[in-house]
Amino acid sequence: MLRILFACAVFLATQFEISIAHAGENWPQFRGPNGEGKTAETGLATTWSETENIVWKTPIHGRAWSSPVIWDDQIWMTTATEDGKELFAVCVDRESGKILHDIKVFDIAEPQFCYALNSYGSCTPVIEAGRVYVHFGAHGTACLDTTSGKILWTRQDLECNHFRGPASSPILHGNLLIVAYDGYDYQYVVAFNKQTGETLWKKDRNIEYGTDNGDMKKGYGTGRVIDVEGIKQLVYPSAGATIAYAPETGEELWRVNHGGMNACNTVLIGHGLIYLNTASGGFKLFALRTGGSGDVTNSHVEWKTSQGVPSRPSTILIDDLIFMVADNAVVTCLEAKTGERVWNKRLEGEFSSSPIYSEGKIFFSNQDGQSFVVAADREYKLLATNTLDAGCMASPAVYDKAIYLRTKEALYRIEQK
Repeated sequence: MLRILFACAVFLATQFEISIAHAGENWPQFRGPNGEGKTAETGLATTWSETENIVWKTPIHGRAWSSPVIWDDQIWMTTATEDGKELFAVCVDRESGKILHDIKVFDIAEPQFCYALNSYGSCTPVIEAGRVYVHFGAHGTACLDTTSGKILWTRQDLECNHFRGPASSPILHGNLLIVAYDGYDYQYVVAFNKQTGETLWKKDRNIEYGTDNGDMKKGYGTGRVIDVEGIKQLVYPSAGATIAYAPETGEELWRVNHGGMNACNTVLIGHGLIYLNTASGGFKLFALRTGGSGDVTNSHVEWKTSQGVPSRPSTILIDDLIFMVADNAVVTCLEAKTGERVWNKRLEGEFSSSPIYSEGKIFFSNQDGQSFVVAADREYKLLATNTLDAGCMASPAVYDKAIYLRTKEALYRIEQK
């Protein structure tokens, strides 16, 4: 009997160790756990192709650039018909690649105009245990039960002419679902009650754009809640300025007037600095010291640079270095504390997807199907070039030892075999 009990104990302990070993970190929002594009996962594949290191490939119908989000064994993303009249939420089983849910969330009789480089499903969902929140700009926002796929609540009453199509992704903070509407006509930030969809606060941007041209007022930013000396700050880039709000109330804490439009890069923080990108025009990439209040434009800007700065792919901060790839394939490494250039090189193609980082390597994917693996180092080292059948507009996600890469046609699970 003792021998049997011992064997059972060993078996259970082994199974527990296996479950721990295979438990990955969830990738719940655009750019991952902290919105930075970084993962602590190790052992990611460095090389792949249509016939190498592909566990599964699942075609995704429609045309949409939202990035996949992952919670345990589920992967969620949005998609849309090319004309924008039907908007969907799609769930894929992480282990098998099988589609578990394909839910039409909205029918849109008269979709807004969408620029060819954008899509009607570019906003990345945000997910938590039991619920996923999908957002299609002014066309609608919805909360779905992740088990049944049931739509729990929707909102379609918020006005905003995105003019070129929506792209701002929602975030979660406590009981709040927060998203920006920075359009041609209206510009504001909204916090919904994530349980009911009720509006808890709504704040107009109140930015002096210096023009009546609505095209210069639009933005595609995703917010981030940061902690500065124990105070939570919701930092939200936009055209013309970036504003920090108290996340619970929407009260403005500070703003920096930096100019530019189309801001879409995620917010980075490190070395007592907040790193912001103005996309088209303005300061371009700059570092802002934390701890300010009110208008900090003339008091807290530490450095700024315009060389090789992307307007679409987000930058990535690794220790003392910032890495970025411009839309035109120029990849640059900067000193994070000073903005001084360490090196720059040209890759190939055109880029919209944001990079990810793991274990000393940065993964860049272009619009033509190529992914470049570059060492996160003070010397430029191209480690691998990989090619798939279609290019990437979406940014990759990571879970356990796998990269989940969405191309224009399919979702891939890429893993070292």
